[in-house]
Amino acid sequence: MNSSTPPRIFSRERRISGLRRARVRQAHRDAARYIMDDMVEDILDRLEFIRMSPERVLVIGDWTGTLALSLRGAGSTVVEHDVATLDEERPIKGQPFDLIVTLSSVDRVNDLPGALLHMRNALADDGLMVASFLGAGSLPNLRRAMIASEPDRPTARMHPLVDNQAASALLQRALFKRQVVDSRRLTVSFASLDRLVSDLRDQGLGSTLDNVPPPLGKRAKKRADNAFMTAANDKGRVLEIFEILTLTGWKD
Repeated sequence: MNSSTPPRIFSRERRISGLRRARVRQAHRDAARYIMDDMVEDILDRLEFIRMSPERVLVIGDWTGTLALSLRGAGSTVVEHDVATLDEERPIKGQPFDLIVTLSSVDRVNDLPGALLHMRNALADDGLMVASFLGAGSLPNLRRAMIASEPDRPTARMHPLVDNQAASALLQRALFKRQVVDSRRLTVSFASLDRLVSDLRDQGLGSTLDNVPPPLGKRAKKRADNAFMTAANDKGRVLEIFEILTLTGWKD
């Protein structure tokens, strides 16, 4: 393998399968979608704050369609893509765009610096890129439960997450100007580990690691359940954290 080739951590095929399953699960009335809803609302707030009315927009990863709907209502021409229709590790066609937004997607590519550079290249002069995804502070209770499930020989079951410092370095490497990295926390309560896993699958946030781990055995699953519930409050609920990291950068 060429030394410049990034390691294959994620499987694009598994990402596509997870997205398709999530869309089927979203047909259920009680399907979770709070992560994407929060991201979309935040993007609209940011655009309103900076008073940006982009003419041509590329939206990647918003399986709800609400961001594109809102932008079209404001007069923008919007192109929508997801992992099934756009390979983020390749040059983007249809450019230039005044705004590119990627939601809960770009963090699961093998060549993240390359993906960011492709987005910058697809921007018009003075165009803006905004990328939101789950950051390194996310899901501490789930991570602890996974480690406890296999205390002797733990298997990698959750993919690595980007922190603020690494995100800043990535924007610099991709040559963005006026870079900003910020994060916020969304706290959700769960009565069981199963419910958390179900919510992740509803939102297409399940594991997309290239090396597929074997399913947890009954004993390992029980250890995971018990470890997760040790963090429960007096109401029997575990407060899990979703840290949403947002990267913004301008082309010039």
